[in-house]
Amino acid sequence: MKLVTFTHNGVTRIAALEGEKVVDLNAAYKAKLASEGKIRAAQIAEAYVPADMTGFLQGGAESLSYAKEAVAYALGNNESDVPLVFEKSQVKIGAPVPNPGKIFAVGHNYREHILEMGRELPSHPVVFAKFANTLIGPQDDIPFYPISEQLDYEAEFAFVIGKKGKNISEEDALDYVAGYAVANDVTYRDFQRRTLQWLQGKTVDGSLPMGPWMVTSDELTDPQSLEMVLTVNGEERQRTNTANQVFTVKKLVSFLSTIATLEPGDIVITGTPGGVIQAMDPQVWLKDGDVVRIEIEKVGVLENKVRAVKGE
Repeated sequence: MKLVTFTHNGVTRIAALEGEKVVDLNAAYKAKLASEGKIRAAQIAEAYVPADMTGFLQGGAESLSYAKEAVAYALGNNESDVPLVFEKSQVKIGAPVPNPGKIFAVGHNYREHILEMGRELPSHPVVFAKFANTLIGPQDDIPFYPISEQLDYEAEFAFVIGKKGKNISEEDALDYVAGYAVANDVTYRDFQRRTLQWLQGKTVDGSLPMGPWMVTSDELTDPQSLEMVLTVNGEERQRTNTANQVFTVKKLVSFLSTIATLEPGDIVITGTPGGVIQAMDPQVWLKDGDVVRIEIEKVGVLENKVRAVKGE
């Protein structure tokens, strides 16, 4: 299932994307229950298929099962007091998880990127943080604030935690993943390099485009064999396969769970391959109007335009 967060008439809810159809999961499940004569349809729907992504993920496999029933019902029934299905053109698609509790970012996780940066393979994952203020969706522009001229891209394979866990074994790790998405760890390089800590170059507003949806893990069972390509204005800049990761999804789930309790809705972006602008000669930084496109096999395409922000 492809899960999205969408906004229609100022109201933000979660949905399943079926082709060009956006199925409001909470509304569809409520309508299904009502059609079966359930007296407390609204309350049951809110408990098992709530309208927010984090709440939905907390329901785990049970909520996903009910969501699939809701999609089938909505696509097969046209009679409802409220709209259950929208055309994609009618709504705005946002980041799949707009308000995560934690965003873990991994650095130096592709062999070719580590080599181009002149570093040795790390013995432990290099981890830093991004915050929810950085998240934007597949239909948003990347804001380029006039605090720097060194704006860089980083194609990233992202996963979302679906179950609370601590000290998770690698063997069980994928059971804690709800789904996968494409991300772009947009970086202000001069801010990143001003200190040994990278945070200030990584947490500027709007610097984590994510989407175009979240593919649920029951549909993507092998996260370590996926082709990933990034282009700028059609020119290929990055290409790799997730098989080249130093630390796999399993290893990252297990490692991160020793540091912090992982919770539904937490996001992990798993590092970028070689080809970043910082390592180029000459360095031609992103500019207003550039289109950055990232495609990950079996996941989707995330495409955003850079937009210069003036007067702020």
